[in-house]
Amino acid sequence: MVLVCNGPGELSTWVRPLAQRLHRELAMRPLDPQAPISLQLVLVPCPNATGIEHHVAEGMGLFDRILPAGRFWWLLLRPRRGGPWPARGVVVFLGGDQFWTVLLSARLRYRHITYAEWVARWPRWNDRIAAMGPAAADRLAPRWQPRCQVVGDLMADLSESARSDQPLPQGEWVALMPGSKRAKLQVGMPFLLETADRLARLHPGCRFLLPVAPTTSVRELLAYAGPANAIAAAYAAGEPELLQGPEGVELRTPAGTRIRLVEQQPAHGVLSQCRLALTTVGANTAELGALGVPMIVLVPTQHLHVMQAWDGGLGILARLPILRWLLGAALTAWRMRHHGFLAWPNISAGRAVVPERVGAITPAQIAEEAAGWLEQPERLAGMRDDLRSLRGQPGAVAALAGMVRELLAGTS
Repeated sequence: MVLVCNGPGELSTWVRPLAQRLHRELAMRPLDPQAPISLQLVLVPCPNATGIEHHVAEGMGLFDRILPAGRFWWLLLRPRRGGPWPARGVVVFLGGDQFWTVLLSARLRYRHITYAEWVARWPRWNDRIAAMGPAAADRLAPRWQPRCQVVGDLMADLSESARSDQPLPQGEWVALMPGSKRAKLQVGMPFLLETADRLARLHPGCRFLLPVAPTTSVRELLAYAGPANAIAAAYAAGEPELLQGPEGVELRTPAGTRIRLVEQQPAHGVLSQCRLALTTVGANTAELGALGVPMIVLVPTQHLHVMQAWDGGLGILARLPILRWLLGAALTAWRMRHHGFLAWPNISAGRAVVPERVGAITPAQIAEEAAGWLEQPERLAGMRDDLRSLRGQPGAVAALAGMVRELLAGTS
């Protein structure tokens, strides 16, 4: 059985839950060394990947073999170069370009199932299609409909057991999520540290935590928050120090604000207990939405030379010779005209479920807005309810696992 993925967000929110479920339902290697079935992971090329996804996957301990994205083309050209492949198997698409799994399943002569979040692009070559919702299923031509089953949102299962894991001490916890890649951390770390200092003064009861993304480290976060990062000089927080606090490793800013670092991944347990999150755009917004955590999504556009290295449409806009100098205005005009959104809950709903703050925003503005939300718990509860209504009912992981098992049984 081969799971196919491309990035850290999908690894933690799609791949891990499905792999854990399949291990519970089937005897598979590596958890059962004598089992006849092997669970393997293939990482596919992706311009937004960090390059260390295979290390993150190794830490899960769920896969008998992991092929990094850099070896994908060799896998297609010479499959047995990395070891033997059984005569029968199933390839499961869980992120990236769907065409890569079409090629891989054809090369290995395995059955093929695609989890389609919005659209199944190659239904002719899919043995089965697991659709996230009716929107994806309804886009299929009638001749392919019998292959499709609506299973739901895989991320809807994230919060089922999260609250019972890693209980946080008392307090109004605010999550700081500066991103996982260099271009976002350069801005996100100093911006959020100053925001935390200001918010702590405006709302003294709040406490802070910062989940350390699997693709970065505490050492790198310190570097982005200090003088090694030229952008940090534009913010007032100053260089934090690393402490071993009573509840774990912490950052302490010169103003005395303490920020708990969460190195255990995934951090769903602690995140689900936060009253509010301050986050960059990206997979973070989908994860927070699935956990039902209210958020303010931040896109500071004042550091254009850094935003040119961002992925997705924002990076493209920032690199355009004319628009990059008017990025904030360009984004605002685009969003007003096309009702475009940047956060996944808003994209999914087609409306502003969570606030997006785009432009030359400042830590003072964001701290004041965050304090306003924290002081109005009924508004936070409303946002949380909206996020939960978007999430759908749990059970998608079990339904997809059932489809995979049926397809696997059909290979014998």
